[in-house]
Amino acid sequence: MTTHPHAGEEARRITEAGTVLRTRVGSGVHGTALAGQDDRDEVGLCLEPRRFATGAARVRTPTGRLVPFEQYEFHTAWERPRGLREPSGPGDLDVVVYGARKWARLALAGNPAVLLPLWVPGTEVVRVTEAGEGLRRESWRFASRAAGRRFLGHLRAQRQALTGERRPGAARRARSASPTDHAPKPATHALRLGLQGLELLRTGRVTLPVPEPDLTELRAVRRGERSLAQVLARLDDLEADLERESRTADLPQDADRAWLDGWLHRSHEEFWARTDAA
Repeated sequence: MTTHPHAGEEARRITEAGTVLRTRVGSGVHGTALAGQDDRDEVGLCLEPRRFATGAARVRTPTGRLVPFEQYEFHTAWERPRGLREPSGPGDLDVVVYGARKWARLALAGNPAVLLPLWVPGTEVVRVTEAGEGLRRESWRFASRAAGRRFLGHLRAQRQALTGERRPGAARRARSASPTDHAPKPATHALRLGLQGLELLRTGRVTLPVPEPDLTELRAVRRGERSLAQVLARLDDLEADLERESRTADLPQDADRAWLDGWLHRSHEEFWARTDAA
């Protein structure tokens, strides 16, 4: 039995009853997966029962503690002997379903991972209700300069994971590294975040999978066919472009909070009307 605080049975039941959108995300959707080397990632959101959204109800964790409901997580890797310490590997399933209010906070902040379900192709949608379709139809309301800055922040985090730039001399050593001296997956993530952040700032949406010719280049990076120096040079350009576009893009500073508040209120009221009558 997993002891993760968001993997309890009550959290699972809330998720099953209230999910409005759940889609595949990750390398397979971006188009950068390599055969036999990737897990399957899914992200979604669910409407919470009335007692959790308007009251102080809590859910019980697998260890018996009571905590507020925020999300449910399931990772097949946790079923192996090392439990929570077991990293996901090829063929594993990783699922995170957020409560709608937490999802909304993350989406308003421009979090790339929670925004992607708004743009995945229909073939990658695992579950969707009318309320979820409403979110996807109005995905343009989440495009903002703030979201562009969040993509930039995630790019920089991936870059640091790639190069260890916080360590003295790491950047200098990175630029002289050979093609096999870097981790291709973080390099691909960093470049992909830069490309998608720019597309969002320039068009108000993200295309999935990543369009050509960028997809071919990302796949070459993922296969380890580009040196770290080449990757870092491209990241320099993407960072500069993202910084500029985050200041000048023809987008609002922030996502449409008023519209999302209305969606949350309306969707919860309709959900409660159905479930209270059942």
